[in-house]
Amino acid sequence: MSRIGRKPVQVPEGVEVDLDGNTVTVRGPRGRLTRQFPAVISISREGDLIKLSRPSDAKPHRALHGLSRALLQNMVTGVSRGFQKNLELVGVGYRAAKQGSKLVLTVGYSHPVEMIPGEGLEIEVPAPNKIVVKGVDKEAVGALAANIRDVRPPEPYKGKGIKYENEHIRRKVGKTGAKGGKK
Repeated sequence: MSRIGRKPVQVPEGVEVDLDGNTVTVRGPRGRLTRQFPAVISISREGDLIKLSRPSDAKPHRALHGLSRALLQNMVTGVSRGFQKNLELVGVGYRAAKQGSKLVLTVGYSHPVEMIPGEGLEIEVPAPNKIVVKGVDKEAVGALAANIRDVRPPEPYKGKGIKYENEHIRRKVGKTGAKGGKK
């Protein structure tokens, strides 16, 4: 049996979970999320625990079991605590600024790059070289952070670009010049 799928999801204080067939709505202090789960996964509630079960040990059912449990846990965590991704800008003259709700990046192009966060997402710029993406939906937070990083991914020679806070950039050695080549 799936180790992740068989663990029940603990519903913390202040979070409401509504089950309507396989549609789950989770409300909490930070917001509200709704998701349609696969019909083969049955969802039941016992007090402050939500359990998911599968009909058989077939490989697709096992995969959906663990996935569904992880998605439900992320929904509960998102509406109670939220999710956050931190990015850093590395490079001379690279900076970020916030104008209203949109993010303006100056990262070595001939023009500033503007990004507008989606609904339920928030961008903070605590320093000119730091960006914080926050929200209740883990998938949306990760997607926006990846889109920001894609504006100028870190390069392997000097490490310049936009990187995640704890990301390690594999560095390459550059050219060393000609040593006794053609004269």
